[in-house]
Amino acid sequence: QLRWGSAKAERDDRFAKLQNEDVDFFKQILPTGVVTDSDQLERYNADWLNQWHGNSQVVLKPSTTQQVSHILSYCNSRRLAVCPQGGNTGLVGGSVPVHDEIIVSLERMRNVIEFDEVSGAITCEAGCVLENLDTYLNERGFAMPLDLGAKGTCQIGGNVATNAGGLRFLRYGSLHQNVLGLKAVLPCGTVIDHMNRLKKDNTGYDLKQLFIGSEGTLGIITELCLQVPVKPLSVSVALLACPSFADVQKTFVMAKQHCSEILSACEFMDARSVQSFIEVTGKTFPIDPDHQFYMVVETHGSNGDHDEEKLNGFLETVMGEGCVVDGTIAQSGKDMAEIWECREGISPAMSSKGYTYKYDISLPVPRMYDLVEDMRARFADTGRDDVLTHGFGHLGDGNVHMNITSTKGFDPDVEAIIEPFVYEWTQKNRGSISAEHGIGQMKRDVLHMTKSETCVGLMRQLKTLMDPNGILNPYKVVPE
Repeated sequence: QLRWGSAKAERDDRFAKLQNEDVDFFKQILPTGVVTDSDQLERYNADWLNQWHGNSQVVLKPSTTQQVSHILSYCNSRRLAVCPQGGNTGLVGGSVPVHDEIIVSLERMRNVIEFDEVSGAITCEAGCVLENLDTYLNERGFAMPLDLGAKGTCQIGGNVATNAGGLRFLRYGSLHQNVLGLKAVLPCGTVIDHMNRLKKDNTGYDLKQLFIGSEGTLGIITELCLQVPVKPLSVSVALLACPSFADVQKTFVMAKQHCSEILSACEFMDARSVQSFIEVTGKTFPIDPDHQFYMVVETHGSNGDHDEEKLNGFLETVMGEGCVVDGTIAQSGKDMAEIWECREGISPAMSSKGYTYKYDISLPVPRMYDLVEDMRARFADTGRDDVLTHGFGHLGDGNVHMNITSTKGFDPDVEAIIEPFVYEWTQKNRGSISAEHGIGQMKRDVLHMTKSETCVGLMRQLKTLMDPNGILNPYKVVPE
Protein backbone atom coordinates (compact mmCIF):
# COMPACT_ATOMS: atom_id res chain seq x y z
CA GLN A 1 0.00 0.00 0.00
CA LEU A 2 2.39 2.67 -1.24
CA ARG A 3 1.26 6.26 -1.40
CA TRP A 4 1.73 8.55 -4.38
CA GLY A 5 4.98 10.53 -4.12
CA SER A 6 6.15 8.37 -1.22
CA ALA A 7 7.18 5.10 -2.86
CA LYS A 8 9.39 3.21 -0.46
CA ALA A 9 12.98 4.34 -0.88
CA GLU A 10 15.54 1.70 -1.71
CA ARG A 11 17.88 0.73 1.09
CA ASP A 12 21.02 2.88 1.04
CA ASP A 13 24.09 0.71 0.53
CA ARG A 14 26.15 3.13 2.62
CA PHE A 15 24.57 1.68 5.75
CA ALA A 16 25.96 -1.42 7.41
CA LYS A 17 23.79 -4.34 8.44
CA LEU A 18 23.36 -5.28 12.07
CA GLN A 19 25.77 -7.99 13.29
CA ASN A 20 25.80 -10.08 16.47
CA GLU A 21 28.80 -8.09 17.69
CA ASP A 22 26.72 -4.91 17.45
CA VAL A 23 23.99 -6.41 19.63
CA ASP A 24 26.62 -7.54 22.15
CA PHE A 25 27.96 -3.97 22.31
CA PHE A 26 24.49 -2.55 22.89
CA LYS A 27 23.88 -5.04 25.69
CA GLN A 28 26.99 -3.74 27.43
CA ILE A 29 25.53 -0.22 27.38
CA LEU A 30 21.92 -1.31 28.08
CA PRO A 31 21.93 -4.59 30.05
CA THR A 32 18.09 -4.65 30.19
CA GLY A 33 17.31 -2.32 27.31
CA VAL A 34 17.88 -4.37 24.16
CA VAL A 35 14.93 -6.02 22.42
CA THR A 36 15.55 -8.63 19.71
CA ASP A 37 12.52 -10.91 20.13
CA SER A 38 10.49 -10.86 16.90
CA ASP A 39 7.13 -10.76 18.69
CA GLN A 40 8.17 -7.78 20.80
CA LEU A 41 9.70 -6.02 17.78
CA GLU A 42 6.42 -6.10 15.89
CA ARG A 43 4.76 -3.15 17.63
CA TYR A 44 7.82 -0.95 17.13
CA ASN A 45 8.05 -1.81 13.43
CA ALA A 46 4.54 -0.58 12.56
CA ASP A 47 2.62 2.64 13.11
CA TRP A 48 -0.67 2.70 15.03
CA LEU A 49 -2.70 2.84 11.81
CA ASN A 50 -0.80 -0.19 10.47
CA GLN A 51 0.02 1.69 7.25
CA TRP A 52 3.79 1.89 7.60
CA HIS A 53 6.02 -1.09 8.30
CA GLY A 54 9.74 -1.52 8.88
CA ASN A 55 12.04 -4.47 9.48
CA SER A 56 14.25 -3.43 12.39
CA GLN A 57 16.01 -6.32 14.12
CA VAL A 58 16.65 -4.51 17.39
CA VAL A 59 15.06 -1.88 19.65
CA LEU A 60 17.27 0.00 22.09
CA LYS A 61 15.76 1.58 25.22
CA PRO A 62 18.17 4.04 26.81
CA SER A 63 17.31 5.71 30.10
CA THR A 64 19.87 8.55 30.06
CA THR A 65 21.23 11.11 27.63
CA GLN A 66 24.69 9.60 28.02
CA GLN A 67 23.41 6.22 26.88
CA VAL A 68 21.85 7.82 23.80
CA SER A 69 25.20 9.47 23.13
CA HIS A 70 27.07 6.14 23.35
CA ILE A 71 24.54 4.50 21.01
CA LEU A 72 24.74 7.19 18.33
CA SER A 73 28.51 7.48 18.54
CA TYR A 74 28.83 3.75 17.95
CA CYS A 75 26.20 3.65 15.18
CA ASN A 76 27.84 6.56 13.42
CA SER A 77 31.25 4.86 13.49
CA ARG A 78 29.69 1.65 12.14
CA ARG A 79 27.37 3.43 9.65
CA LEU A 80 24.33 1.80 11.24
CA ALA A 81 21.14 3.74 10.44
CA VAL A 82 18.94 4.78 13.37
CA CYS A 83 15.22 5.49 13.73
CA PRO A 84 14.31 7.53 16.86
CA GLN A 85 10.89 6.65 18.27
CA GLY A 86 8.62 8.27 20.84
CA GLY A 87 5.01 7.20 21.35
CA ASN A 88 4.72 6.16 17.69
CA THR A 89 1.43 8.03 17.21
CA GLY A 90 2.40 9.86 13.99
CA LEU A 91 0.46 9.76 10.74
CA VAL A 92 3.22 10.13 8.12
CA GLY A 93 5.51 7.19 8.85
CA GLY A 94 8.16 9.30 10.56
CA SER A 95 8.60 7.16 13.67
CA VAL A 96 8.91 3.69 12.12
CA PRO A 97 11.91 2.36 10.20
CA VAL A 98 11.75 2.20 6.42
CA HIS A 99 14.11 -0.79 6.25
CA ASP A 100 16.25 -2.27 9.01
CA GLU A 101 17.22 0.87 10.91
CA ILE A 102 17.96 0.43 14.61
CA ILE A 103 15.04 1.76 16.66
CA VAL A 104 15.99 3.96 19.61
CA SER A 105 12.91 4.21 21.84
CA LEU A 106 12.77 6.98 24.43
CA GLU A 107 10.02 5.28 26.46
CA ARG A 108 12.23 4.74 29.52
CA MET A 109 13.15 8.44 29.76
CA ARG A 110 9.97 9.56 31.51
CA ASN A 111 11.08 11.55 34.56
CA VAL A 112 10.10 15.06 35.54
CA ILE A 113 13.39 16.67 36.50
CA GLU A 114 12.21 19.98 37.92
CA PHE A 115 9.22 22.30 38.04
CA ASP A 116 9.57 26.00 38.79
CA GLU A 117 6.15 27.25 39.92
CA VAL A 118 7.24 30.89 39.96
CA SER A 119 8.27 31.06 36.32
CA GLY A 120 6.00 28.23 35.18
CA ALA A 121 8.78 26.15 33.62
CA ILE A 122 8.86 22.36 33.64
CA THR A 123 12.01 20.38 32.89
CA CYS A 124 11.52 16.75 31.92
CA GLU A 125 12.85 13.85 29.90
CA ALA A 126 11.70 13.32 26.33
CA GLY A 127 9.84 10.06 27.01
CA CYS A 128 7.26 11.64 29.32
CA VAL A 129 3.73 10.93 28.09
CA LEU A 130 1.84 14.16 27.37
CA GLU A 131 -1.20 13.26 29.48
CA ASN A 132 1.01 12.33 32.46
CA LEU A 133 2.72 15.71 32.27
CA ASP A 134 -0.64 17.46 32.14
CA THR A 135 -1.84 15.51 35.20
CA TYR A 136 1.37 16.38 37.07
CA LEU A 137 0.89 20.06 36.26
CA ASN A 138 -2.84 20.10 37.01
CA GLU A 139 -2.09 18.94 40.55
CA ARG A 140 0.08 22.04 40.92
CA GLY A 141 -2.29 24.54 39.33
CA PHE A 142 -0.75 24.53 35.85
CA ALA A 143 -1.41 22.84 32.50
CA MET A 144 0.41 21.79 29.36
CA PRO A 145 0.06 24.25 26.46
CA LEU A 146 -0.47 21.28 24.13
CA ASP A 147 -3.55 19.05 23.88
CA LEU A 148 -3.80 16.20 21.36
CA GLY A 149 -6.14 13.31 20.71
CA ALA A 150 -3.18 10.94 21.25
CA LYS A 151 -2.21 12.55 24.57
CA GLY A 152 -2.49 9.24 26.46
CA THR A 153 0.25 7.67 24.33
CA CYS A 154 2.35 10.36 22.63
CA GLN A 155 5.60 11.50 24.24
CA ILE A 156 6.69 15.09 24.68
CA GLY A 157 9.98 14.51 22.86
CA GLY A 158 8.11 13.27 19.81
CA ASN A 159 5.67 16.18 20.10
CA VAL A 160 8.55 18.63 19.96
CA ALA A 161 10.43 16.73 17.25
CA THR A 162 7.33 16.96 15.04
CA ASN A 163 6.24 20.40 16.27
CA ALA A 164 2.80 18.98 17.05
CA GLY A 165 -0.10 21.46 17.00
CA GLY A 166 -3.33 20.30 18.58
CA LEU A 167 -6.56 21.73 19.88
CA ARG A 168 -5.33 24.80 21.77
CA PHE A 169 -2.80 26.17 19.30
CA LEU A 170 -5.07 29.22 18.96
CA ARG A 171 -4.50 30.18 22.59
CA TYR A 172 -1.03 28.92 23.49
CA GLY A 173 0.75 28.88 20.15
CA SER A 174 3.27 26.42 18.74
CA LEU A 175 6.03 24.51 20.47
CA HIS A 176 8.51 26.83 18.78
CA GLN A 177 7.44 29.45 21.31
CA ASN A 178 6.72 27.20 24.29
CA VAL A 179 10.04 25.31 24.37
CA LEU A 180 12.53 27.30 26.44
CA GLY A 181 15.41 24.88 26.14
CA LEU A 182 16.35 21.34 25.20
CA LYS A 183 19.11 18.78 25.23
CA ALA A 184 19.76 16.78 22.06
CA VAL A 185 22.30 14.24 20.87
CA LEU A 186 23.80 14.70 17.41
CA PRO A 187 24.34 11.71 15.10
CA CYS A 188 28.04 11.68 16.02
CA GLY A 189 27.19 11.35 19.73
CA THR A 190 27.91 14.95 20.72
CA VAL A 191 25.45 16.26 23.32
CA ILE A 192 24.03 19.72 22.60
CA ASP A 193 23.06 21.21 25.96
CA HIS A 194 20.66 24.07 25.33
CA MET A 195 18.70 23.58 28.57
CA ASN A 196 17.82 27.22 29.02
CA ARG A 197 14.92 28.23 31.29
CA LEU A 198 15.01 31.86 30.25
CA LYS A 199 12.21 33.52 28.31
CA LYS A 200 14.66 36.07 26.90
CA ASP A 201 18.04 35.03 25.55
CA ASN A 202 19.28 37.09 22.62
CA THR A 203 22.73 35.54 22.30
CA GLY A 204 23.17 34.52 18.69
CA TYR A 205 21.55 31.62 16.89
CA ASP A 206 18.60 30.02 18.69
CA LEU A 207 19.86 26.50 18.04
CA LYS A 208 17.01 24.68 19.77
CA GLN A 209 14.70 25.75 16.95
CA LEU A 210 16.63 23.51 14.55
CA PHE A 211 15.46 20.42 16.42
CA ILE A 212 11.81 21.48 16.83
CA GLY A 213 10.00 20.02 13.84
CA SER A 214 13.09 18.24 12.47
CA GLU A 215 11.43 14.83 13.01
CA GLY A 216 14.55 13.22 14.41
CA THR A 217 16.68 13.83 11.33
CA LEU A 218 19.19 16.20 12.94
CA GLY A 219 19.45 14.84 16.48
CA ILE A 220 17.60 12.95 19.21
CA ILE A 221 15.96 15.19 21.81
CA THR A 222 16.45 13.74 25.30
CA GLU A 223 15.44 16.52 27.70
CA LEU A 224 13.21 19.58 27.49
CA CYS A 225 12.26 22.72 29.34
CA LEU A 226 8.82 24.12 28.51
CA GLN A 227 6.92 27.24 29.47
CA VAL A 228 3.52 26.15 30.79
CA PRO A 229 0.41 28.25 31.46
CA VAL A 230 -1.52 28.52 34.72
CA LYS A 231 -4.47 26.13 34.82
CA PRO A 232 -7.59 28.16 33.99
CA LEU A 233 -9.96 28.74 36.90
CA SER A 234 -12.89 29.03 34.52
CA VAL A 235 -13.52 26.81 31.48
CA SER A 236 -16.55 27.01 29.17
CA VAL A 237 -17.35 24.90 26.12
CA ALA A 238 -20.11 25.55 23.59
CA LEU A 239 -21.28 23.35 20.72
CA LEU A 240 -22.85 25.38 17.92
CA ALA A 241 -24.58 24.61 14.63
CA CYS A 242 -24.14 26.79 11.50
CA PRO A 243 -26.01 26.70 8.18
CA SER A 244 -22.92 27.15 5.96
CA PHE A 245 -19.14 27.43 6.07
CA ALA A 246 -19.53 31.16 5.41
CA ASP A 247 -21.48 31.30 8.68
CA VAL A 248 -18.75 29.30 10.39
CA GLN A 249 -16.25 31.97 9.35
CA LYS A 250 -18.47 34.82 10.53
CA THR A 251 -18.95 33.06 13.87
CA PHE A 252 -15.19 32.64 14.23
CA VAL A 253 -14.61 36.36 13.60
CA MET A 254 -17.23 37.29 16.20
CA ALA A 255 -15.77 34.79 18.68
CA LYS A 256 -12.45 36.64 18.44
CA GLN A 257 -14.19 40.01 18.80
CA HIS A 258 -16.27 39.05 21.85
CA CYS A 259 -13.99 36.53 23.59
CA SER A 260 -10.51 37.42 22.36
CA GLU A 261 -8.58 37.24 25.63
CA ILE A 262 -10.28 34.04 26.85
CA LEU A 263 -10.74 32.14 23.55
CA SER A 264 -8.75 28.90 23.80
CA ALA A 265 -10.08 26.71 20.98
CA CYS A 266 -12.28 27.05 17.92
CA GLU A 267 -12.97 23.84 16.00
CA PHE A 268 -15.29 22.95 13.13
CA MET A 269 -16.88 19.71 11.90
CA ASP A 270 -18.99 19.12 8.83
CA ALA A 271 -22.26 17.15 8.77
CA ARG A 272 -20.69 14.00 7.33
CA SER A 273 -18.07 13.90 10.09
CA VAL A 274 -20.76 14.13 12.76
CA GLN A 275 -22.91 11.50 11.03
CA SER A 276 -19.99 9.07 10.86
CA PHE A 277 -19.25 9.62 14.55
CA ILE A 278 -22.88 8.91 15.51
CA GLU A 279 -23.16 5.85 13.24
CA VAL A 280 -20.01 4.21 14.56
CA THR A 281 -20.26 5.08 18.26
CA GLY A 282 -24.04 4.99 18.67
CA LYS A 283 -23.75 8.01 20.95
CA THR A 284 -26.40 10.71 21.22
CA PHE A 285 -25.25 14.02 19.76
CA PRO A 286 -25.82 16.93 22.21
CA ILE A 287 -27.84 18.97 19.65
CA ASP A 288 -29.79 18.29 16.44
CA PRO A 289 -27.41 16.26 14.21
CA ASP A 290 -29.00 17.41 10.94
CA HIS A 291 -27.24 20.75 10.46
CA GLN A 292 -24.55 21.39 7.84
CA PHE A 293 -21.70 22.51 10.10
CA TYR A 294 -20.81 22.46 13.78
CA MET A 295 -18.33 24.40 15.90
CA VAL A 296 -16.75 23.78 19.29
CA VAL A 297 -15.83 27.04 21.00
CA GLU A 298 -13.88 26.88 24.25
CA THR A 299 -12.78 29.62 26.65
CA HIS A 300 -10.13 29.59 29.39
CA GLY A 301 -10.29 32.39 31.95
CA SER A 302 -9.89 33.31 35.59
CA ASN A 303 -13.34 34.68 36.47
CA GLY A 304 -16.38 32.53 35.79
CA ASP A 305 -18.93 35.35 35.94
CA HIS A 306 -16.90 37.53 33.60
CA ASP A 307 -16.32 34.69 31.13
CA GLU A 308 -19.98 33.65 31.18
CA GLU A 309 -21.05 37.21 30.45
CA LYS A 310 -18.70 37.43 27.48
CA LEU A 311 -19.73 34.04 26.11
CA ASN A 312 -23.43 34.83 26.44
CA GLY A 313 -22.91 38.16 24.68
CA PHE A 314 -21.13 36.36 21.85
CA LEU A 315 -23.91 33.77 21.51
CA GLU A 316 -26.64 36.41 21.50
CA THR A 317 -24.85 38.22 18.68
CA VAL A 318 -24.21 35.19 16.43
CA MET A 319 -27.72 33.82 16.91
CA GLY A 320 -29.18 37.24 16.26
CA GLU A 321 -27.16 37.44 13.04
CA GLY A 322 -28.36 33.97 12.00
CA CYS A 323 -24.81 32.59 11.82
CA VAL A 324 -25.67 30.09 14.55
CA VAL A 325 -29.04 28.31 14.45
CA ASP A 326 -28.66 25.85 17.33
CA GLY A 327 -26.31 25.19 20.19
CA THR A 328 -25.65 24.27 23.78
CA ILE A 329 -23.25 25.35 26.54
CA ALA A 330 -21.77 22.61 28.70
CA GLN A 331 -23.14 22.78 32.23
CA SER A 332 -20.67 20.36 33.81
CA GLY A 333 -17.33 18.70 33.32
CA LYS A 334 -19.20 15.66 32.00
CA ASP A 335 -20.92 17.82 29.37
CA MET A 336 -17.59 19.30 28.32
CA ALA A 337 -16.04 15.86 27.94
CA GLU A 338 -18.98 14.69 25.81
CA ILE A 339 -18.70 17.68 23.49
CA TRP A 340 -14.97 17.18 23.05
CA GLU A 341 -15.50 13.48 22.49
CA CYS A 342 -17.69 14.36 19.51
CA ARG A 343 -14.82 16.31 18.00
CA GLU A 344 -11.91 14.02 18.94
CA GLY A 345 -13.83 10.84 18.13
CA ILE A 346 -14.32 11.70 14.46
CA SER A 347 -11.01 10.37 13.15
CA PRO A 348 -11.18 6.99 14.97
CA ALA A 349 -14.81 6.60 13.82
CA MET A 350 -13.82 7.03 10.18
CA SER A 351 -11.02 4.51 10.44
CA SER A 352 -13.47 1.87 11.61
CA LYS A 353 -15.62 2.36 8.48
CA GLY A 354 -12.88 1.40 6.03
CA TYR A 355 -9.42 2.38 4.80
CA THR A 356 -8.96 6.07 5.56
CA TYR A 357 -6.65 8.46 3.72
CA LYS A 358 -5.78 11.25 6.15
CA TYR A 359 -4.66 14.71 4.99
CA ASP A 360 -3.46 17.46 7.29
CA ILE A 361 -3.56 20.69 5.29
CA SER A 362 -3.01 24.33 6.24
CA LEU A 363 -4.88 26.93 4.19
CA PRO A 364 -6.20 30.47 4.43
CA VAL A 365 -9.40 30.07 6.48
CA PRO A 366 -11.76 31.21 3.65
CA ARG A 367 -10.43 28.37 1.44
CA MET A 368 -10.31 25.60 4.04
CA TYR A 369 -13.54 23.87 3.09
CA ASP A 370 -13.23 24.46 -0.66
CA LEU A 371 -10.71 21.62 -0.77
CA VAL A 372 -13.23 19.22 0.80
CA GLU A 373 -15.97 20.25 -1.63
CA ASP A 374 -13.69 19.96 -4.65
CA MET A 375 -12.59 16.50 -3.54
CA ARG A 376 -16.19 15.35 -3.14
CA ALA A 377 -16.91 16.63 -6.63
CA ARG A 378 -14.04 14.53 -8.02
CA PHE A 379 -15.50 11.37 -6.50
CA ALA A 380 -19.01 12.27 -7.63
CA ASP A 381 -17.76 12.71 -11.21
CA THR A 382 -16.35 9.18 -11.17
CA GLY A 383 -19.44 7.63 -9.57
CA ARG A 384 -17.61 6.51 -6.42
CA ASP A 385 -20.43 6.62 -3.88
CA ASP A 386 -18.53 4.12 -1.72
CA VAL A 387 -16.02 6.83 -0.78
CA LEU A 388 -16.81 9.25 2.06
CA THR A 389 -15.00 12.60 2.30
CA HIS A 390 -15.03 14.31 5.69
CA GLY A 391 -13.82 17.78 6.69
CA PHE A 392 -13.06 18.98 10.21
CA GLY A 393 -10.24 20.69 12.03
CA HIS A 394 -8.73 23.65 13.80
CA LEU A 395 -10.51 26.73 12.49
CA GLY A 396 -8.45 28.99 14.71
CA ASP A 397 -5.23 28.26 12.82
CA GLY A 398 -6.48 27.35 9.33
CA ASN A 399 -5.80 23.62 9.68
CA VAL A 400 -8.28 21.34 7.90
CA HIS A 401 -8.21 17.58 8.40
CA MET A 402 -9.64 15.96 5.31
CA ASN A 403 -10.24 12.26 5.93
CA ILE A 404 -11.36 10.16 2.98
CA THR A 405 -12.72 6.73 3.77
CA SER A 406 -12.87 3.98 1.17
CA THR A 407 -15.56 1.71 2.62
CA LYS A 408 -14.38 -1.20 0.45
CA GLY A 409 -10.84 -1.03 1.82
CA PHE A 410 -7.58 0.15 0.28
CA ASP A 411 -8.10 0.96 -3.40
CA PRO A 412 -5.37 2.28 -5.75
CA ASP A 413 -8.09 3.85 -7.93
CA VAL A 414 -9.31 5.91 -4.98
CA GLU A 415 -5.77 7.00 -4.21
CA ALA A 416 -5.25 8.02 -7.84
CA ILE A 417 -8.27 10.33 -7.60
CA ILE A 418 -6.88 11.93 -4.43
CA GLU A 419 -3.17 12.23 -5.17
CA PRO A 420 -1.45 14.24 -6.51
CA PHE A 421 -4.59 16.43 -6.81
CA VAL A 422 -4.72 17.22 -3.08
CA TYR A 423 -1.11 18.45 -3.08
CA GLU A 424 -1.43 20.37 -6.33
CA TRP A 425 -4.61 22.05 -5.07
CA THR A 426 -2.87 23.01 -1.83
CA GLN A 427 0.13 24.39 -3.70
CA LYS A 428 -2.09 26.42 -6.03
CA ASN A 429 -3.88 27.97 -3.04
CA ARG A 430 -0.62 28.77 -1.22
CA GLY A 431 -1.23 26.32 1.58
CA SER A 432 0.99 23.83 3.38
CA ILE A 433 0.88 20.08 2.69
CA SER A 434 1.47 19.49 6.41
CA ALA A 435 -0.05 21.74 9.05
CA GLU A 436 0.93 19.73 12.12
CA HIS A 437 1.62 16.06 11.30
CA GLY A 438 5.04 16.55 9.70
CA ILE A 439 6.58 15.11 6.53
CA GLY A 440 7.96 11.67 7.47
CA GLN A 441 7.98 9.11 4.66
CA MET A 442 4.60 10.03 3.29
CA LYS A 443 5.27 13.57 2.09
CA ARG A 444 9.03 13.66 1.58
CA ASP A 445 8.84 13.67 -2.21
CA VAL A 446 6.12 16.33 -2.36
CA LEU A 447 7.89 18.73 -0.03
CA HIS A 448 8.67 20.94 -3.04
CA MET A 449 4.95 21.74 -3.26
CA THR A 450 5.26 23.74 -0.05
CA LYS A 451 8.94 24.67 0.16
CA SER A 452 10.89 26.52 -2.52
CA GLU A 453 13.88 24.90 -4.21
CA THR A 454 16.24 27.15 -2.26
CA CYS A 455 14.58 26.22 1.05
CA VAL A 456 14.79 22.50 0.30
CA GLY A 457 18.42 22.98 -0.75
CA LEU A 458 19.25 24.66 2.55
CA MET A 459 17.54 21.82 4.43
CA ARG A 460 19.79 19.35 2.60
CA GLN A 461 22.86 21.40 3.53
CA LEU A 462 21.86 21.43 7.21
CA LYS A 463 21.25 17.69 7.16
CA THR A 464 24.65 17.06 5.55
CA LEU A 465 26.39 19.37 8.02
CA MET A 466 24.83 17.85 11.15
CA ASP A 467 24.61 14.25 9.93
CA PRO A 468 27.35 13.76 7.30
CA ASN A 469 26.89 9.98 7.27
CA GLY A 470 23.13 10.30 7.01
CA ILE A 471 22.43 7.71 9.71
CA LEU A 472 19.63 9.52 11.57
CA ASN A 473 16.08 8.78 10.42
CA PRO A 474 17.08 8.30 6.76
CA TYR A 475 14.63 8.24 3.83
CA LYS A 476 12.44 10.84 5.54
CA VAL A 477 11.67 14.58 5.48
CA VAL A 478 14.51 15.76 3.23
CA PRO A 479 14.20 14.66 -0.43
CA GLU A 480 17.21 13.02 -2.05
